[in-house]
Amino acid sequence: MIWTILLIVQGILILFILVSKRSRSEKEPPLDKGVIPWLGHALEFGRDASKFLTRMKVKHGDIFTVRVAGRYVTVLLDPSSYDAVIEDSVSLDFTRYAQVLMDRIFSLRLPHHNPAVEKAMMKQYVPILIPSTLSLALLCGPATCLTRETTYYPTSTNSPTHSLSLRAGYLTHFEGEQKSNRTDPIAVYAEYRKFDNLLTKMARTMLKPEEKRTAHSVRVRLWDLLAPAGLGKGSGSSTWLRCYRHLLQEEGADEETQRRALLLQLWATQGNVGPAAFWLLGFLLTNPEAMRAVKKEFSKISGQDSAQCPLLDRLQHTPVFDSALEETLRLSAAPFITREVVQAKTLHMADGQEYKLRSGDRVCLFPFISPQMDPEIHQEPQRFKYDRFLNQEGSVKKDFFKGGRRLKYYTMPWGAGTNGCVGKRFAISSIRQFVYLVLSHLELELCDPEAQMPEVNSSRYGFGMLQPEGDLAIRYKPRRSH
Repeated sequence: MIWTILLIVQGILILFILVSKRSRSEKEPPLDKGVIPWLGHALEFGRDASKFLTRMKVKHGDIFTVRVAGRYVTVLLDPSSYDAVIEDSVSLDFTRYAQVLMDRIFSLRLPHHNPAVEKAMMKQYVPILIPSTLSLALLCGPATCLTRETTYYPTSTNSPTHSLSLRAGYLTHFEGEQKSNRTDPIAVYAEYRKFDNLLTKMARTMLKPEEKRTAHSVRVRLWDLLAPAGLGKGSGSSTWLRCYRHLLQEEGADEETQRRALLLQLWATQGNVGPAAFWLLGFLLTNPEAMRAVKKEFSKISGQDSAQCPLLDRLQHTPVFDSALEETLRLSAAPFITREVVQAKTLHMADGQEYKLRSGDRVCLFPFISPQMDPEIHQEPQRFKYDRFLNQEGSVKKDFFKGGRRLKYYTMPWGAGTNGCVGKRFAISSIRQFVYLVLSHLELELCDPEAQMPEVNSSRYGFGMLQPEGDLAIRYKPRRSH
């Protein structure tokens, strides 16, 4: 027994030595292994990736390699060079790391999954799903959840915003099933919030024993709640769900795997909409000039003849709102764009430099640092400016520069290339309708006029929309015109 333990310890020590032995070769990016064997910078990376990578950028420049829990990750922070990663599907692979995260977060394995086929199917059904987002009106209309008193009611912005948007999104995607299986959207939301609170720890395999038990029970509960989806006959969202199940069946997925995949779809379609709506409403409430500009634009829409021009059509031309949303996403969307290096590659930077990438490493882009929070691209990047993406005459501003070079990527909340967010149109439409309906039906104000936006949960960097660490206390009452 003692010899067995000694052999195991010796093996671990040898592994540590081999992993720690790596050194920077010619034409490779600067290498920063950290001081802790094997772990490297994992703890700092997970605690606050933005702060850590900003420090590495100051130290090493726009490209560097760091050791994170035994893996070597090359981080690229030059937006002018992003296409060298985004457009390479030969040396760099998107699906491998995605499959790792699917297993860790959703306990889901799809060995024969074809992302390209799924995306083609999604694009086919997005136009059907967008009109259905008017389910929002059923959830936040004054006839269903508010009285007609003139008293202001105290509440906060985060929980109600996330709850209403997710429940509306659930009804949009599972509308046909709602009538047959009577699954309560509130129950789905309650379990989903527990699941989402543990998401980053699941992704990093850092759950404590009690959290592991909670994560398992919440997943099982959500699988049960979503299980009937796509089994009945119907139209609209039911058609989409049936086609998705059929695609999974063609790929060899059994019933249990299909149930798990439905939770993945709930997260993919709804996980970022609620936080985005929260940040947008929060920025509007704490920036009166922005709120006035958006309300003025919405009031023109409300004054148009609804019989001749449906609401969805009227909401298609909202340049002020669109700029405010783009600015919100610039400040709060912080996903990693990650690729596995499956064969050695020479990365050609926009400035003419060349760097070699090793097979087996990972490449990570973090657009939140650059372009989104880059002061050379966006003046006063920490400040919310609702008209940042508008020209003086009111047209959409698309010309942003760095180092004298016009940028293709000046903000990247939706990713880019073939692996960009296929649900972008749906998400924008959902947020636009949500904010329009809230501002049309309710009068909102801060409980404390001097209140500031809450800090972000720094552990959420890299996982889509950031989550607030605190909240905003507000008062609301129905608008008199309603």
